[in-house]
Amino acid sequence: MTPLIRAATPADVPLILQFIRELAEYERLAAEVTADETALHRTLFGEHPAAGCLLAFVDQTPAGFAVYFTNYSTFLARPGIYLEDLFVRPACRGQGIGKALLLHLARLAHARGCGRMEWSVLDWNESAIAFYEGLGAKRLTDWTICRLDRAALARLA
Repeated sequence: MTPLIRAATPADVPLILQFIRELAEYERLAAEVTADETALHRTLFGEHPAAGCLLAFVDQTPAGFAVYFTNYSTFLARPGIYLEDLFVRPACRGQGIGKALLLHLARLAHARGCGRMEWSVLDWNESAIAFYEGLGAKRLTDWTICRLDRAALARLA
């Protein structure tokens, strides 16, 4: 069955938070989740949304989600889409839901005139890497992610 993909609405915030927690558990990062419904509502549906969210359903049952935001390439002088999170519940995997979410987002990026779509994948997640490469994604192994966390930002500010 083809999954239904739709944009999340403010009423979906509890479901989005549940997906975030399930993803964090899968990635062995559950202790790092500090998101709550109030913060998600503000950052996804407030006056200045920081990101967008797609939801996938199979037979009206929530199956997965994708969270993304706009980035920018100076080299291309074009916007891009950064896929922050893509998650499909374990019971729903192997049904084309992840692919449907990714293709929906690729169509959105193309319609917006984006120069590219990017994301990160954990190096131990071999099934995800194979999935992405099967869709034509190229791994950029010569780049390393750098991050300033909230405490580092506070120190620098």
